[in-house]
Amino acid sequence: MAIDTSHASVQAVERELRSHGIDGEVRWLDEATPTAVAAADAIGVEVGAIANSLVFTLDGEPVLVMTSGGHRVDTAFLGERLGGALKRASADTVRDATGQVIGGVAPTGHPQPLRTWVDTALKAYPQIWAAAGHPHTVFPLSYEQLVELTGGTEVDVEA
Repeated sequence: MAIDTSHASVQAVERELRSHGIDGEVRWLDEATPTAVAAADAIGVEVGAIANSLVFTLDGEPVLVMTSGGHRVDTAFLGERLGGALKRASADTVRDATGQVIGGVAPTGHPQPLRTWVDTALKAYPQIWAAAGHPHTVFPLSYEQLVELTGGTEVDVEA
């Protein structure tokens, strides 16, 4: 079965990348990579170099946390640092907030910008990889580009 590489969510991500001067190309993968481990295996990088785009709600408002694939977000710890109750978003909330499905959520290309926090652990990698709006896609960028692209605030995501 052929993959439709003209997917609207991926095109939105590509437009945002170009508008921010990020020239990393979106890579279409043969298999979906819904987890950081699957993405790292498919690309051939350490799992920590995968920038997971995780949607949570902070006091009911959808927010984005970009975390290293080597970390789990400690919601109690991070929620306390952010000053509210941080909870995993439902699949419907993720789709409504990003226009994308879980397993392919990109750091950008959403209908409206989301308040974003970026895991400082991603600084350890000269190149990181994020989903590009579809579970079969990834693209490379630097930590600095990720922070600028998302307008994110740098933060530790686990105690």
